[in-house]
Amino acid sequence: MKNRRHRLLIGLNTGAALLLALAITLMVNYISFRHYSREDWSRTQLYSLSSKTTSLLDSLEKPVAITVFFQPGNVLYEDIHNLLREYQFHCKKLNIQWVDPDRDIAQTEELAVKYQVTDPNVVVFDYEGRNKYVRVDEIADIDKSSGIERIRAFKGELAFSSAIQAVVQETVPVVYFLTGHGERDITSFDRRAGFSGAAQLIERDNIRVKPLLLSAEKQIPADCAALIIAGASQSMSKAEADIISVWLRRSGRLMVLADAGQTSGLEKMMQDWGLVLRDDVVMDPDRTLTGREVFASAYNKHPITAKLGTTAAIFHLPRSVEPDTAQSKNASADRPKVTPLVFSSKNSWAEAQPDQIPAKFDAGTDDLSGPVSLAAAVEKGDTAGVLNMQIRPSRMVVFGDSGFVSNSGLTGGDSSLFMSALNWLIDREQLMAIAPKKVDDTRLKLTLEKVRILFWSTVGLIPALAALFGTALWFRRRK
Repeated sequence: MKNRRHRLLIGLNTGAALLLALAITLMVNYISFRHYSREDWSRTQLYSLSSKTTSLLDSLEKPVAITVFFQPGNVLYEDIHNLLREYQFHCKKLNIQWVDPDRDIAQTEELAVKYQVTDPNVVVFDYEGRNKYVRVDEIADIDKSSGIERIRAFKGELAFSSAIQAVVQETVPVVYFLTGHGERDITSFDRRAGFSGAAQLIERDNIRVKPLLLSAEKQIPADCAALIIAGASQSMSKAEADIISVWLRRSGRLMVLADAGQTSGLEKMMQDWGLVLRDDVVMDPDRTLTGREVFASAYNKHPITAKLGTTAAIFHLPRSVEPDTAQSKNASADRPKVTPLVFSSKNSWAEAQPDQIPAKFDAGTDDLSGPVSLAAAVEKGDTAGVLNMQIRPSRMVVFGDSGFVSNSGLTGGDSSLFMSALNWLIDREQLMAIAPKKVDDTRLKLTLEKVRILFWSTVGLIPALAALFGTALWFRRRK
């Protein structure tokens, strides 16, 4: 009886200990679920979010809808998935939807119409009807030189955080396209002359696009974030040029796409700002297919070109856009700062006689030897670094061609250069200053012979050795 009672007490004690251990385990799990620390111990820390991003996510007041149009076989698919998981972990107001363009055809078409998506692999951010989408070339620098896509630098956090910041801003910038002088039509779908693709490209960045007939308005609208003059084929009046000139001096932002052989009426104003538009056509036999276009990928250091890498913009019979050397010698601190943006190759030249057949560089004439500047940025009144000064600088970007942004253009490099220039004009060139993360290629690289040795060692040699050792052990035990 006594032993039975003793065993019962031991059983109850063991049961109570087990229940107590279970309760403690549940309490520890509950506390760790509510209060925990999350650390990234990986070598590259590819998906770790910066303090700028976490502060942005903490400031969100309403949900942000993120739609990922990505093919699972894309080289960036897993990286985007892992990065967005980190975003969603830090902020529960991100609603992420994954859409496979190859399988979810009906849903892809529905959302593509809603967001005006034309690319197969993009990420769309939507906040209260304001949306922006991010392309592959904005997420990573991809090397395709070896025939296999390899990520050189991952810019996912920069692209996604900038997109979120852009859509949550309540004030939508308005960009006006000047009309009335034979400019490109933003409502035309014509492949050669139309600019509807450029207008859609701008609107996808949460920027409103409007036409402006200056002869009727008599002034630049107050809500004009930037004015674009695209391919004017007729010269404007002096009164119109004066309105634009005065507006530009008062912290205006202007983009001019000037085709060869055309006069816009702004040549004198641009010269006053330190730019010279020569009456020529740039020829580049090293960077052309038909002789009529120039593949330009030599970029100067500037915020506009900082993210372009080696992507090429294709200019069609461009004219030169050169700094005025006479003004560059002026030591005045108030002079405009002129920065050439993109150059043709060393063997190119600016042909001052475009009708010459065959076209060739003539030394001692007005021909300009390469490399030739095809675009330039101008800034005046920048007070960065000046104590207690908050003056908005005047900015202007001039391209020697408008065809690279036409509906038949807008390749990867064309659209990136155009939108980078526009974002710089409206102070959106660096919404989130987050550096891209370098990706080290740590894959094991073996020759075919070494692959064969590894295969037979794994499949044949190691199992054979195990079988031999087992057989020897069996014989030894029998003895």
